[in-house]
Amino acid sequence: MMEIKTFRIEGEALFNESRFPVRQKFVKFVRALNEAQAKEVVYSHFGSKNKIKRCNIVFKEIREVPLESVKDKRIKDLAKLDKVIT
Repeated sequence: MMEIKTFRIEGEALFNESRFPVRQKFVKFVRALNEAQAKEVVYSHFGSKNKIKRCNIVFKEIREVPLESVKDKRIKDLAKLDKVIT
């Protein structure tokens, strides 16, 4: 069974492409099995919340981090779960 890891993703995204384009830096912490899945989580988050296309998201750095260095309470709470019931 694979272990879920915590990734720190840094990059830039082009917000408000149609009116006044602004390229902003971002740092996100996500839980995923590998780097490819971590990228997909960021793509889906920015696409659904901000309507940003995949081609407008640039990743600068993706690295695995220990859970102790994460400040996001939601990520820490997700790491504590041992099973999910749907």
